[in-house]
Amino acid sequence: MLTLASKLKRDDGGKTGRASGASDSTHRVSIRDRLLTKEVAELEANLPSTCKASFPDEDKLHHFQLAVSPDEGYYQSGRFQFEIDVPEAYNMVPPKVRCLTRIWHPNITENGEICLSLLREHSIDGTGWAPTRTLKDLLNFDDPLNIDAAEHHLRDKEDFRNKVQDYIKHYAR
Repeated sequence: MLTLASKLKRDDGGKTGRASGASDSTHRVSIRDRLLTKEVAELEANLPSTCKASFPDEDKLHHFQLAVSPDEGYYQSGRFQFEIDVPEAYNMVPPKVRCLTRIWHPNITENGEICLSLLREHSIDGTGWAPTRTLKDLLNFDDPLNIDAAEHHLRDKEDFRNKVQDYIKHYAR
């Protein structure tokens, strides 16, 4: 992430002496990008060894992917890709997160929609998004959405485990 961080430092340091004559508005860095420069470094420093963030364009910290390869539990041996898009209004609104890997999980639909109170601007339980939250808070996945998967888990844990492993074999390798 040195590219955007270097750009931000250059922009901050060269405000008074621009030789190009371009207006300040063409060189402004958004609040989102300033926040992300710090938060992405913090996120990467705190990622468990089972997770890896990747940035298709290092100058666009607001769009990245997170690969999760659990080393224990039901999802062990799977590799799951998540896409994170951080809107321009960040940190007043939450990032958009989608699972790109098909998965059988109580909190994720088979289409990749994720249910986390944290990802909602307004949640009934009071744990929704707030400007004090950061990208690091996204690493907590505890919120129900896929009712069939949740009921399956409650009804028959062994069959649930088998279905998870079947999904891993077909979609998460």
